[in-house]
Parts: sequence; C-alpha cells; structure tokens
Amino acid sequence: MELQEPYADAQPPWQIIEHQPAPAVQATDYVTDFPMLIPIAFYRPPKVSVVVPALNEAENLPHVLPRIPHWVHEVLLVDGHSTDETVAVARRILPGIRVIAQEGRGKGAALRCGVAAATGDIVVMLDADGSTDPAEIPAFVGALMAGADFVKGSRFLQGGGTVDMPRHRQIANALLVTLANVLFRTHFTDITYGYNAVWNSRRESLALEFDNWASEIISNIRVARRGLRVVEVACFEHKRIAGEAKLQAFPAGWQILKAMLSERFKPLMEETFVEAFVVSQATGAAAGDYAGSDGLPATLSVLYERAVGEAQ
Repeated sequence: MELQEPYADAQPPWQIIEHQPAPAVQATDYVTDFPMLIPIAFYRPPKVSVVVPALNEAENLPHVLPRIPHWVHEVLLVDGHSTDETVAVARRILPGIRVIAQEGRGKGAALRCGVAAATGDIVVMLDADGSTDPAEIPAFVGALMAGADFVKGSRFLQGGGTVDMPRHRQIANALLVTLANVLFRTHFTDITYGYNAVWNSRRESLALEFDNWASEIISNIRVARRGLRVVEVACFEHKRIAGEAKLQAFPAGWQILKAMLSERFKPLMEETFVEAFVVSQATGAAAGDYAGSDGLPATLSVLYERAVGEAQ
C-alpha cells in the first residue's frame, strides 16, 4: 500500500508570509484598484505675490524680473514716479505685471502700497536694483510653508554673504543687531537687509506706517514682539547692477535708531493699519489727501493716533 504524504502541498512559512501581504498593503492595493475614490489632489499650493518697489530702475529690471520663478502668482511693481522707462521696461519683460502708482515718498511708502495691493497668500518683498536675488524666493516660501509666520533674509548666516556692504555699514549693522537683540530679546543675525516674506494674513503685524527705511527694520522687530514665528534664511547680497543707490547710510541709520528706541517704549498698535489703507484705496482716497510730515493719508493719520492713544 502506497503511503500518501499529508504535507506534500505544505509551504514553508516564509512563502506563506510572502503570499499574504500585510493588511496595510492589502488596503493600499484595494484603493489603487479604485482610483476615483480619492480626489486627484487635496492640496492647493499657496499663491505668491512679489512686491518690487522701483524708482528709475529701467536698466536693472531686465536682470531682475526674468529671474523671478515662473510659478509666482503675481508680480507687483510699485513705481515711485520714475522719470525713465521703468514701467515700460517692466511691462515689456512681464506683460502680466501689475503696476502700482506709489503714494507718498520712501521705500516704506512703496512697501505699504504693494503689500496692500497683493492678493497672494504669501507676499515677498524684493529690491529692483539686483542686490536681492529672485532665485532665493523658494527658500523664503519653503520656510513659510514649514511653519514660519515671517521670514527675513540674513547675510550673516552660514551660506549667506554680501559684496555690497562697506566696512562702516557692517559696523553699523552689527550695532543695530546688538541693540535690537538687547532691547527686544530677539536673536537676529541681520537687521538692515530688506529681503523679507510674510503670510498675507499676517501683514497687519508689519510696521507699514513708516515711509522711510525704518519700515523694514521695525517690521522685523514688531512681528517678533507679537509672538509670531520669525525665521532667518541665508541670502547673498549682490552689488547694484546700474544706477545710483537710494540709500544714504547715515541719515537712514539715524532714522532706524530713532524708530527702534521709539518702538521699545511704545505699546503695540492694533492690527488695523493695512486694512484701513486698503479701505482708503477702495474708497478713492487721492494722493492729495496726504497730511503731515510723515506723508500718511489724513484718514490713516487719525487711525494711527487713535490706535496709539487707545494702546496707551
């Protein structure tokens, strides 16, 4: 009588495991059999607005605007009443560029107009003279998407640098950085570099009431005072490509120093300044409505005084 082997069809344990996928794998295989059960994409990338203040920068724009990433939602050129072909050159390079006529004088006024007009989820502030590299925009956007509320460029982090900062400006910047870190308990490595980015929903935390160079510096400080997450990214500052620099070191330094000391002893304003400016634009406030030496529209001057008065 021939004996039958009862385990002739048995498989080694490792073969059994191999042919019986884990539950998670089985679930994945089941889902991939029905691709329409899952939408193609749940995620919508944030829209990025790039604000470029410009005053007689026709020679520089051909070197700056083409380097802005193609995926940027919009580019806003804030023209400070240029007397050259700045606007025409910008429109020739980027036909879809938005040109904003600056109200008031000074870089702070230009940033105020640009930020108020931006419609993207993220606002990046870029110089038109070629000193700030548009190719670094992804680093700013990445830091914001990773959880930052405000991202500022630093020339003194590892990987950063500058070829456009004389020794006296380096010393002044170091002193202002030290002063800011002592007065406001921050940990900045750079304070006078104007390459910044912010979520549009956080724009109310910026110091946009300043018309002059202090706007950028006090914005860095104020977002920190409000407890927002501030991140520095390494940047390299290039020399201006053409034309004359608008910055005069000593007057600008004095403006910044006075603004920092004032900010230290001033309560935080209510976050209503930018929205009030947007409303004033929507209601047709004319350039002639400016009042006072600071160049603010009359409605905004009243709002500023009211905010400071209520805070006090």
